[in-house]
Amino acid sequence: MTPTAKILLLGSGELGREFVIAAKRLGCHIVACDSYAAAPAMQVADASEVFSMLDGDALHAVIDRHRPDHIVPEIEAIRTEVLAEVEAAGFHVVPSARAAQLTMNRDAIRDLAAGALGLVTSRFEYATSRDELAAAAQRVGFPLVVKPVMSSSGKGQSTVHSADGIDAAWDYAAAGMRGDRLRVIAEAFVDFDYEITLLTVRHRGGVSFCPPIGHRQESGDYRESWQPAAMSAAALQSAQAMATTVVDALGGYGIFGVEFFVKGDMVIFSELSPRPHDTGMVTLLSQSLSEFDLHARAILGLPVPPVAVPHASASAVILADRDAADFAITGLPDALVPPDAATHVDVRIFGKPVTRPGRRMGVALAQVVGGTVEEARAAAVAAAARVQIRYG
Repeated sequence: MTPTAKILLLGSGELGREFVIAAKRLGCHIVACDSYAAAPAMQVADASEVFSMLDGDALHAVIDRHRPDHIVPEIEAIRTEVLAEVEAAGFHVVPSARAAQLTMNRDAIRDLAAGALGLVTSRFEYATSRDELAAAAQRVGFPLVVKPVMSSSGKGQSTVHSADGIDAAWDYAAAGMRGDRLRVIAEAFVDFDYEITLLTVRHRGGVSFCPPIGHRQESGDYRESWQPAAMSAAALQSAQAMATTVVDALGGYGIFGVEFFVKGDMVIFSELSPRPHDTGMVTLLSQSLSEFDLHARAILGLPVPPVAVPHASASAVILADRDAADFAITGLPDALVPPDAATHVDVRIFGKPVTRPGRRMGVALAQVVGGTVEEARAAAVAAAARVQIRYG
């Protein structure tokens, strides 16, 4: 059988794994790439390549070897100028090489949002040294959130409450950065009521939205998410308008994870990823088409129907707490027992070959028919707690 499309997936973590499964269901041939062997998406793909995607020559060579119909970035740490070169040569980069370049680093997408597009953001400055960060902190004020301009899963992010914390924040950001640019964004802490991810799909039929996803973070990394997140009609309309503005500016087709802080009816743009979002793991249970299915459909030019969330749903992560290559996942029989007949519980184990402190190894999902988001969150957290990582 001739595949419907050949996809080169750049980054093969848990989000890539679920995307591969969605695209395989639509008949695609997937080549999964990452910097280490046996990454989660590689385990379900047709072929794999192991190399650093910050190595421009290696990236060029892999693209030339496989000649994919679609190049789909799953991570930020990619030599994006290569994507621009191959796009100019006729390859299709998802959603576009420009989008990959602008979202690889927080500074580029923030400059676009706050500058060219005029979206509401927090006050912020950039720093490339410890002294610059100290000076920026005095201008922006405390408390201050410090993040590397390139990182993932909240790595390197901290909140600074006084000048005494600047050195530690700089060191932590430098240790948590990805790529080869030592630069941080220092932004004023936003006094928000809650934060959401608005999954926004840009496709041949226009722009569509999933119901908003609420989430809880620790150290800048997602721990729980739930859907639908309650918000006022005015706030939702504002978030959708801002999301449409920024995804139209980036162009291309695919799903975008657009993050906002919300204070009453006021909505503040935070960040954007031009790919499935980790907080959107909840859509594996909450929606008839998950964020991964929607991403695949949009990329392939297939119809994208309206999305609804019929019942309150939630996700909770399963974390490792140490470095280990010898470990086992236990507790699934207990985790998969729902607390009552109205609740459905599921668990996804990512298949990562090694553990690290704070590394996501799986996610628990819960949906409560006719129930509340609070009930779904409680069920997901309880299921996640029953899954244990036993170290050898």
